[in-house]
Amino acid sequence: MSTNPAPAPPKRSARIPMAGMLGLGLITDFLDSLGIGSFATTTTALKLGKVVDDDEIPGTLNVGHSIPSMLESVLFLTALSVDLLTLVVMVGAGVLGAWFGTGIVVRWPKRTVQRAMAFALLVTAGFIVLRQFNTLQVTGGSLGLSGWKLAVAAAASLVIGALTSLGIGNYAPTMALTYMLGMDSKAVFPVMATAAALILPTAAVQFFRAGRFDRRTALGLTLGGVPGVLVAVYLVKELPKRELLWVVVAVLLYTSVSLLLSARKTEQELESVGAPVPNA
Repeated sequence: MSTNPAPAPPKRSARIPMAGMLGLGLITDFLDSLGIGSFATTTTALKLGKVVDDDEIPGTLNVGHSIPSMLESVLFLTALSVDLLTLVVMVGAGVLGAWFGTGIVVRWPKRTVQRAMAFALLVTAGFIVLRQFNTLQVTGGSLGLSGWKLAVAAAASLVIGALTSLGIGNYAPTMALTYMLGMDSKAVFPVMATAAALILPTAAVQFFRAGRFDRRTALGLTLGGVPGVLVAVYLVKELPKRELLWVVVAVLLYTSVSLLLSARKTEQELESVGAPVPNA
């Protein structure tokens, strides 16, 4: 009788054609360049399609969307104006938060990651709803922040950077923050894009070291995301974003509930085999 161990089952993403991975990257980064964000939409697709394990979703997002986010940053910085001090302070705080936040998340058990992502999606949905009702819409504001407003922006960016490691993304909360502080909506895009361009690789390094991401899916997101950014920035002028954002809110709520149910199932599986259930 052979004592050789059975081969490990293939990653679930291996059942998805690479063309599907490329298409997902193209669509999500296309939406990201329009200000809708890529993390929430990608999380929904990966969860509903059962593409990767839940605990690998945050790492896959950060690794897969890093390069398209860098491209966005370059394009927005060359096309739009923003105060340099505001840009440096907010981006620096976000990167710092991402580094320490990811260092914590990579050590979390699967059930904790599931619950944290569910909460992150609810927060994102809340920001989008506020934006839809124009509660946060500001035009004709300043190109930068100073004084106590800049201090508030730095502190909030630190938290936003940490939350990026959970898959919440930085676009929706950064947009809400800067609008409330009186920045012009056009000046927000370089801040969001540059922050993402540095926050995502910062988090991706730690996820990569820990092996907490799906390599094939991340590659598809990267290769598909680059043309998605280019199409959105150079070719698309008008899109019915309000209607699309309501659809995004609906799927975010559904995915959040699904993650909570998955977390409960994970807990029940641990209990059934007598394994200790983490408190978090």
